[in-house]
Amino acid sequence: MVILKDIQEARKRVKSGIYYSPCPVSIQLSEVAGARVYCKFDNLQRTGSFKERGARNSLLLLGDMGRQKGVVAASAGNHALGLAHHGKLLGIPVTVVMPESAPLIKITTCQRLGARVIVAGRNFSEARQKADELVVSDGLTYINGYDDPEIIAGQGTMGLEILDQVPDAEAVIVPIGGGGLIAGVALAVKSLRPEVKIIGVEAENTASFTAALRAGQPVTVAMKPSLADGLAVPQVGVNAFRLAKDLIDDLVLVDEDQIALAILRILELEKGVVEGSAAATLAALMAGRVPELHGKKVVLPFCGGNIDPSVLSRVMERGLVADGRLSRFSAVISDRPGGLASLTRVIASVGASIKEITHDRTFSNAEVSAVQVVCTVETRDRKHIEELQRALAEAGVRCC
Repeated sequence: MVILKDIQEARKRVKSGIYYSPCPVSIQLSEVAGARVYCKFDNLQRTGSFKERGARNSLLLLGDMGRQKGVVAASAGNHALGLAHHGKLLGIPVTVVMPESAPLIKITTCQRLGARVIVAGRNFSEARQKADELVVSDGLTYINGYDDPEIIAGQGTMGLEILDQVPDAEAVIVPIGGGGLIAGVALAVKSLRPEVKIIGVEAENTASFTAALRAGQPVTVAMKPSLADGLAVPQVGVNAFRLAKDLIDDLVLVDEDQIALAILRILELEKGVVEGSAAATLAALMAGRVPELHGKKVVLPFCGGNIDPSVLSRVMERGLVADGRLSRFSAVISDRPGGLASLTRVIASVGASIKEITHDRTFSNAEVSAVQVVCTVETRDRKHIEELQRALAEAGVRCC
């Protein structure tokens, strides 16, 4: 088992290669979250996530033979990037096995960082099988991205930094995937400041730690698609679970709309780009999942910023919808001259902005002299949407 001394030694060991990420208070996020929020910006690490901490610690602890032959890991993202980067810095060969579903940008980035990338398997389990084969055939050392003791100790260095930067912190909300981060951070914080609350947060679609708590041990759960793809680990790590389960004060779940809205808030208010797993921490506060933290000093580890650019725009739109700032409705209007103009006047009268209008003459049930239109409008909030709906009803516009 990992102990505090392991984390303290890991901090000294990785110090030369890990960015001491800032942890400032965010007035803007504090206002929307109802707590005094401090943001630990580990998304600013060289490869965009906290995974570098454990990766570097594990690589530095390899023996001579391990450093010579190299390491292998199955990973679809941040762990692979962390190993590739620090393997290159330390002159240690790195092989990463990525499932076929891995984002292309992460595959190419790992290759650019000097790693040997093998794409194999339809999912993480099949990629892990291939990695295990390489351990046997090539004599490589396997590094588990969330359950190796060296990994957990490395991730725990974030907890030590948090206590340095916010010594009077009252709570830390930590996202949970495989459990390595919360195990390390909870051990570091609770060992030095046992009164600080440690709150774990999972996406509803990837709640493997919640399932493990119910079962009393790690169990495999079915994963559903989630914006917090970094948390999508079907079974929490055995070592991580054993270490973290008694150190966590509470465990909460957030849904996809709440995660999308949190990503949007961080982008707008902090000008920061984070992935869904990082935004889950703010989502828990904004959604009222931890009311006991109202007005408290709370640290949110923004643990990663590697969101796929092609996904970011869709996430932003989903966040706008969840925030009541983007709305869509269907209406039946006259298909004669002036019919569309009448509709747009009503929309303009309440200060809403039309983003898109499409006509459906062929497949709607509207009478011959009418047409069904689908309108996407920009609004201020949900009250503004209600105001628009009332205006449409008063104008006799049939919405469907």
